[in-house]
Amino acid sequence: MKKGGGRTSRIRRRKLFRCSVSRGVNESYKPEFIELKKWLKDRKFEDTNLIPACFPGTGRGLMSKTSLREGQMIISLPESCLITTDTVIRSYLGTYIAKWQPPPSPLLALCTFLVSEKHAGDQSLWKPYLEILPQAYTCPVCLEPEVVNLFPKPLKAKAEEQRAHVQEFFSSSRDFFSSLQPLFSEAVESIFSYRALLWAWCTVNTRAVYVKHRQRQCFSTEPNTYALAPYLDLLNHSPEVQVKGAFNEETRCYEIRTASNCRKHEEVFICYGPHDNQRLLLEYGFVSIHNPHACVYVSEDILVKYLPTTDKQMNKKISILKDHDFIENLTFGWDGPSWRLLTALKLLCLEAKEFTCWKKILLGEVISDTNEKRSLVIAQKICQYFIEETNAMLRKISHMKDEEVTLLNQLTLVETLWTEELKILQASAEILNSLQTPFS
Repeated sequence: MKKGGGRTSRIRRRKLFRCSVSRGVNESYKPEFIELKKWLKDRKFEDTNLIPACFPGTGRGLMSKTSLREGQMIISLPESCLITTDTVIRSYLGTYIAKWQPPPSPLLALCTFLVSEKHAGDQSLWKPYLEILPQAYTCPVCLEPEVVNLFPKPLKAKAEEQRAHVQEFFSSSRDFFSSLQPLFSEAVESIFSYRALLWAWCTVNTRAVYVKHRQRQCFSTEPNTYALAPYLDLLNHSPEVQVKGAFNEETRCYEIRTASNCRKHEEVFICYGPHDNQRLLLEYGFVSIHNPHACVYVSEDILVKYLPTTDKQMNKKISILKDHDFIENLTFGWDGPSWRLLTALKLLCLEAKEFTCWKKILLGEVISDTNEKRSLVIAQKICQYFIEETNAMLRKISHMKDEEVTLLNQLTLVETLWTEELKILQASAEILNSLQTPFS
């Protein structure tokens, strides 16, 4: 997980809210939700607005029991319901954490608590919450290697980094786990296995909300901003919605208010942030259909794939793009090639006599009709290359689904990602055709 502007700012701040017209099937009668409701009531939380339900397309989520008006408080979850580092320090793990050197990270403390409480089974005070957590996740680190190999290249590289990070997280934590042996009759190696820690890591990574805590000396200096919020974390993601969600220091509750009206018996959504589908799959393990933030990334090798190899200034052009941060985050989106992508291509398409104008290109100025046309032609070729690559990958996945039945769910997830990217590329191809019309 990344620090600063990465992991901390990425934790679900739950800023957005919406309702869906899809009718869900009420699941509040199920034993695990009956137990959760009792458990939450004992901790001073009783929800009158939402009920657990299963929805087509999104699965388990929360459904409105009544019509909701704009600005209405829909969830006010007391601090006593949250799992935070304060929860861990107050537990039987507190003294072990306090004396461990170097100080463990807040993330390690939470993961350790989750694994330990899950191992406790019926003896855990948090059992009703643990019972409704996913038993397995679909983040890339949990997928089979042959499935990760089907990812688009940028996502595959990040997925491999994620796997390496979690493996290092486990390896570097084993001595700390060993120090906990007095708490257990069984060998800690069997309790705090890689598989158990991976489950805990994914639970925190995909379900935590942002709650800032005071920095404790018993923890490392990594941001202490995690909180697991039972019931609230049943809310599913939609990219186009708005809500106000934050921890209220006065009421000591995590509160969510609507920013729009919602009809009775509709799914209530939040948004984890304006993320593209590759980011959503990497961090949360799912793909959002018709995601307005979805895009297809163009790497440096593809960027220059259709440019003339005889261009003696190519290395200098690439250097300029790198120096001015124009070599990454080049994308195709629903509205065509991004401004950054077209700007990079315009600079790369400069003729020798135009090369001194490269600064004007970065400022968005038009150098010549020839330069404009050449950059659009190259963009079209790159787009077509991606369309062919995507279709080939979809055929490969379709074949694997027939052959690898045990991987069906994982393959379907990756298939959805590629299908959404194909739609984006097809939309971009149409837009590029229209942009080239004036030059025909």
